Amino acid sequence: MIATYAPIILIITIAFSLASLFFFGHRLLGGAAKFSPGRMEPFESGSESSGARHVKLSVKFYLTAILFVVFDIEVVFLYPWAVRFKELGWTGMGTMVGFLAVLVVGLVYVWKKGALEWES
Repeated sequence: MIATYAPIILIITIAFSLASLFFFGHRLLGGAAKFSPGRMEPFESGSESSGARHVKLSVKFYLTAILFVVFDIEVVFLYPWAVRFKELGWTGMGTMVGFLAVLVVGLVYVWKKGALEWES
C-alpha cells in the first residue's frame, strides 16, 4: 500500500525541501538588503514611472501580454495534434478546425476592437 503512494510522498518532500531551501537560503547567500534612494523608486512595465502615483498606466501593455499568452497556448495545443495527425483521423481534424475557428473569431474580435494597434 505504501509503495503506491511513495512517488507522491517523494515529490511532496522534494517540493517542500526546495521551497524551504529557497525561503530560508536567501539569508545565508544574499545578506541584508541595502535600501538606496534609487532602489526605492517606483518601476513599472519595463520603464521608469513618470508623473504622480494616481496616474494609471495604459492597459495596452497588459492586453498585449494576455494576447501573447493566449496565442502561445494555441501553439502548445497544435504541436501534439500535428505529431499525431494521421492517427487522429477526421475526428481529430474536425476538433482542431473547431479549436482554430474559435481562436480566429477571437483574433478578429481583438483586431476589430483595435487592441493590436500600438500607439505610444
